[in-house]
Amino acid sequence: MSFSSGDTAWILVSAAMVMLMTPGVALFYGGMVRRKNVLSTIMMSFAALAIVGILWMLYGYSLSFGPDIAGFIGGLDFVGLRLVGQEPSDVYATTVPHLAFMIFQAMFAIITVALITGAVVERMKFSALLVFSVLWFTVVYVPVAHWVWGSGGWLAKLGTLDFAGGTVVHISAGVSALALAKVLGPRKGFHEKDPMEPHNIPMVALGAGLLWFGWFGFNAGSALTSGGLASSAFVATNASAAAAAFTWMILSWIYRRPTLLGVATGAVAGLVAITPAAGFVPPMMGIPIGVVAAVICYYAMCLRMK
Repeated sequence: MSFSSGDTAWILVSAAMVMLMTPGVALFYGGMVRRKNVLSTIMMSFAALAIVGILWMLYGYSLSFGPDIAGFIGGLDFVGLRLVGQEPSDVYATTVPHLAFMIFQAMFAIITVALITGAVVERMKFSALLVFSVLWFTVVYVPVAHWVWGSGGWLAKLGTLDFAGGTVVHISAGVSALALAKVLGPRKGFHEKDPMEPHNIPMVALGAGLLWFGWFGFNAGSALTSGGLASSAFVATNASAAAAAFTWMILSWIYRRPTLLGVATGAVAGLVAITPAAGFVPPMMGIPIGVVAAVICYYAMCLRMK
């Protein structure tokens, strides 16, 4: 089985772009917290880079993409990257080295854990977060990744379509973050003496910019080739982000005034919304998807504030 140098280069570049999204998340969240908590917030994302990066190689990849066991979990064939080498896989991304596909998927696992940290900033001990991250990665992310993307996964057999992580990454992280936030409760003093305003909006904007940039690897890289499908997903991703950012700006203008924080939040909402569909819809569909995402998220934020 031969592999394509062009596809291999694109997957490796995309993996690096997705890796950059985790520091982007760190800055995005770090700018929204109070000054005294910015370093601890950033540390949470970098801890995910370290811990999940190791666990993925030790057993995460094997349990996610190893030979199927009853549609629920992968086997142990790839533990410690055994049988994962420079030759292409027979099942996944057959035009690139198996190692390239493995490390591309590793970056998805890392950022999924990092995404959850935004729900617990300023209210959870760092040591507790580390324990939670290891357990959540093992009992939630790994099985869900196999269900949707693994060969033989039960959701894959049902025909579930998730081009780049709408279910595996965003739904799993979002629902878990909401549940964790409900368990922990609000930050001490929230809406009382301390308004807890974001301490550095330029940092938030920089984080959003890195996320927007990295998302091209996230979505277009999920084509697993450097051809037309990657191009289509790339354009759809940009269209959705741009449409959502603009829509959020207009909505803010109607009710008060547009803000940089709002536009950055809208862009991220559009990026999330297009992710599961990026390779399945025409590029122009990114615009209505982004608009709808911004409207829903904007009014959801208004409802949350009330």
